[in-house]
Amino acid sequence: MKENALDVLMYLFKNYIDGELEYVPDRESLHVELQEAGFEHTEINSAFNWLDGLANGEPLSDLRFPKTNSIRVYNATEMSLLDTECRGFLVYLENAGILSPEVREIIIDRILALDDTEIDIEKLKWVTIMVLFNQPEQSSHYSWLEDLVFDRACHTVH
Repeated sequence: MKENALDVLMYLFKNYIDGELEYVPDRESLHVELQEAGFEHTEINSAFNWLDGLANGEPLSDLRFPKTNSIRVYNATEMSLLDTECRGFLVYLENAGILSPEVREIIIDRILALDDTEIDIEKLKWVTIMVLFNQPEQSSHYSWLEDLVFDRACHTVH
């Protein structure tokens, strides 16, 4: 099975970020642990770079987000990466009040940063939960999506 950066991120999230651990190892210790778990050096570095990008993301304050209901127009790269189901899921989360336009853009940015050619709904859910976890003001939305991801609840997006 070919592992990728998202697999590394999911491993870290399941074992450290979302846990009740009092001690989180430093980056070097994590790198060794991840290699021992079978992840490749390049994928580990990609995952660390992805997390750095999330933590140090560009502020979205320069972007203008409409206050009314509007439609997000995806460019060709985004369209090829995010299929109809994925885009529908983002619309669903935004219409449900789970995502603001700003957070949606962070999610899309982090999806693009994965350098993955195949993004499915499960991968999108994981990226979304990681982004929401990183947004302190989104804790209630994070909890809702966490239930959806970890319980594998089936929701139809129309």
